[in-house]
Amino acid sequence: MSSDGVNLRRRRFLTATTVAVGGVGGTFAAAPFVSSLLPSQKAKALGAPVRIDISKIEPGALHRDEWRGKLVMVVRRTKQNLEDLLALQGKLLDPNSKRQQQPSYAQNPYRSIRDEYLVMIGLCTHLGCAPTYRPEVSPEDLGPEWKGGFYCPCHGSRFDLAGRVYKSVPAPANMEIPPYRYISDTLIEVGVDPENT
Repeated sequence: MSSDGVNLRRRRFLTATTVAVGGVGGTFAAAPFVSSLLPSQKAKALGAPVRIDISKIEPGALHRDEWRGKLVMVVRRTKQNLEDLLALQGKLLDPNSKRQQQPSYAQNPYRSIRDEYLVMIGLCTHLGCAPTYRPEVSPEDLGPEWKGGFYCPCHGSRFDLAGRVYKSVPAPANMEIPPYRYISDTLIEVGVDPENT
């Protein structure tokens, strides 16, 4: 206590407590303003890259996800699927993927970075419908030459297991391949171009 009757220890305690309570209150008051500056979940879904674990996709199976509001299909192709793709060249409108429906690293017969996995936007290039995954070979409704692929029931467009469009169907182009990269052997990231990273 000082000579004029003021308890300095108590004054310091009250000052420190007031500063601490004010700091906590200021943090709570500022939190809504700071969080309003962060992108919303909707904004993240519309533009942020999407990571997909491919380790659980069985050979011949399809995995669906979403990126930028679009359906992303990931197919793990079998060795037979890959052989069948090479035999379809003459039946396809753009077998060598000359039209820009894919990044340059996917401009090959399999339209992928790694032959086994197809990563593709799941929209028909005719009117944007979602084609059905039809992996079976020679089903009755698609004919004996069908080797598996995607069939759009809206107007009958057909695509092989590389998303390449058949001749004489309404769809004018191959299905789109999004930018993507492998982060590891079992994880891909859709929305990031490995050529620009």
